[in-house]
Amino acid sequence: MTNPQTLSEIGDTGTRVPHWYALYTNPRHEKVVARQLKERCVENFLPLYRTWHRWKDRRKQVELALFPGYVFVRIQEQNKLRVLKVPGAVNLVSFNGKLAALPEPEIEALRNALDNEVCAEPCPYLRVIRKVRVILGPMARAEGILSRKKDKSRVVISVEVLMRSVSLEIDGMDLEPV
Repeated sequence: MTNPQTLSEIGDTGTRVPHWYALYTNPRHEKVVARQLKERCVENFLPLYRTWHRWKDRRKQVELALFPGYVFVRIQEQNKLRVLKVPGAVNLVSFNGKLAALPEPEIEALRNALDNEVCAEPCPYLRVIRKVRVILGPMARAEGILSRKKDKSRVVISVEVLMRSVSLEIDGMDLEPV
């Protein structure tokens, strides 16, 4: 009898299916690492958000990583050395020596939200208080935690593996309790 976990990881052609993993980077090297991964034809995703920074002489809008210190890579597990050779890459997130795969729906929901210019910003990691599911819009089928900021509804999507969260602005009518 075949192990069910093995079946889910093996594609139609008998090859291993790539999964999303979190690549830990040197501090403030996320953009450089993402660019180098792209140059090496490694599928990656660096979620960014815009914010205003103020210096003594000026004020400027900058793009920062939503998950500071991390770039998401989609690879087959046996290709991890190729990713770790990139300058600025530190390690892939793992537990007990096994790579920790990230749920595909969470990555796709985050990617869809940012592609559709949903307002996003980092926030403290939250444990489940009131879990909701998005039923309409670019974040449809994503699950998160309902929160409020001023008069706006926000859904906090937490990446359990990283113990990090992102807050996304969303219309309260597009939510249903889970």
